[in-house]
Amino acid sequence: MSHSASPLNTLIELARGSRDQAGQALASERQNEHQVAGQLASLNQYRLEYAQRLQQAMRDGIDPATMRNYQQFLDSLDAALARAREALAAQQQRVGQRQVQWQQEQRKLSSYDTLASRREGQQRRQEARQEQRTSDELVNGRLARTRHAGDT
Repeated sequence: MSHSASPLNTLIELARGSRDQAGQALASERQNEHQVAGQLASLNQYRLEYAQRLQQAMRDGIDPATMRNYQQFLDSLDAALARAREALAAQQQRVGQRQVQWQQEQRKLSSYDTLASRREGQQRRQEARQEQRTSDELVNGRLARTRHAGDT
């Protein structure tokens, strides 16, 4: 490996580390998103069940004070649902930001990998040309010696 490729290898390793960290952060944010979405789904289910209990209580007959309590609790559930939806939207935005960050780190790593591949290809071509020159010099030297030996 040539001296000029060493800094590039360092950049590749650093970029790989940054990409991996961005991937871990993205995975963590996605896990949080699933958790927040699960909480929202549970809250939705609880509100649905509570509304069904209110409907049943109304069919069975309910006094105004109990009806008010049901309504107040449903209102508080609706407020909690609104907060949970906002939390999910904010979490989805964080996931999107982490996704963009990971993509940027991946593009940077890909660019460095492409540059390294080009340099390796260039180095191989130079080595092949040098080998060809060396081979040509050996063949020309033998031909010259053969001619020189034939002249004497």
